[in-house]
Amino acid sequence: MAVTVKPLTKADETKKKFFEGMSFAANTVNVITTDGIAGKSGVTVSAMSSVSADTPRPTLLVCVNERSVAAAKILENGVFCVNILRDYQSYVSDVFAGMYNDKLADKFDCTNWAVNPSGAPRVADALVAFDCHIVSSQKVGTHHVIFGEVEDMFIGERGSALVYANRSYGAAHPIVTNRLAVTDETPSGKKLAIGCFHTFGPHILPKLLKRLSDDGQSLSLDVVEGDVRRMKQALLSGEIELAITYDLDLGSEIETSVLTELEPYVLVAENHPLASKKCLKPQDLIGEPMVSVAEPTSREMLEGLLRKHSVEPAVVFHASSFEMLRGMVGQGLGFGVVITRPATMISYDGMPLVAIKLDTDADPSKVVLAHKKGAKLSEEVSKIAMYAKAILAS
Repeated sequence: MAVTVKPLTKADETKKKFFEGMSFAANTVNVITTDGIAGKSGVTVSAMSSVSADTPRPTLLVCVNERSVAAAKILENGVFCVNILRDYQSYVSDVFAGMYNDKLADKFDCTNWAVNPSGAPRVADALVAFDCHIVSSQKVGTHHVIFGEVEDMFIGERGSALVYANRSYGAAHPIVTNRLAVTDETPSGKKLAIGCFHTFGPHILPKLLKRLSDDGQSLSLDVVEGDVRRMKQALLSGEIELAITYDLDLGSEIETSVLTELEPYVLVAENHPLASKKCLKPQDLIGEPMVSVAEPTSREMLEGLLRKHSVEPAVVFHASSFEMLRGMVGQGLGFGVVITRPATMISYDGMPLVAIKLDTDADPSKVVLAHKKGAKLSEEVSKIAMYAKAILAS
């Protein structure tokens, strides 16, 4: 039977572009709760904003989809609480977004609660919570725009808010801007800042700093470590002049020069059944438990080496760091894939490790010197770049 596909109307196209554009807007993740004559309910929303502090009481608004069970109860109860979640509370968000309806009889069982003066429940350890009385509401399209006066506030211990952007959860972390940047003078000489991808920083930076010291360079050097995204942000903001990083999605605004190319290794415990092998193919790892890393860029790169060969990694743990990965591998919890071959084959807790070359047809991973396009590097930074090339070539 032929299926007729209706072409998108102009309104459909506009709506699609709107959703795409709004996906880049970062918003805090909030659980809106209520209780009263209509009963207790809650829903996750990202559409929350302050309106004014120059009203008799501060005013904010939330937008709640009319199809949500919570919408009618919020309006009937006349009160609601805006719970701004912490960066580790994505599970609470998922529960109130309806993702665990088949597992939880009561959404409110997902965390601990306190009761606001209005009667609306408050997440006990929320980052911030605003207890509100409704002053007005308006239906716009499929959503109720609800204005509330803030009657009471809870401000928890300092932390970072859970945010939603690019269709995924994230956290807000401070970025040093170029107002604090890299040209200040210090008593020891010129102050510079460079960046380094965090996993191979320990292999490069100590040698780099030693060479600078041996050469009599009078420099005060700040080092920013992080993933590729952090390096890119720091370069574009002017926080650093130069970064030593992987050449992964840096974009057209960043110029690079290749320092070296790295081949992948499989890391196993000394008593692992594969430890005697000289070389492994991805197919040799089918069904073997894998210890991967939590950081997204490295995780996608390392697990992707197997997926390119139609091998789905059997990940049992996502380690918070490569030192943690080495420790887990050393205890026999699984194998790990690393790009930078460890200089010492002992884990932090003293367990012997074995590195085996992984034979893939993937292009080698490129380590590059990166700087902002068109930027003129200072003489001191150019010298740092020269030393970095010499270290990685040796």
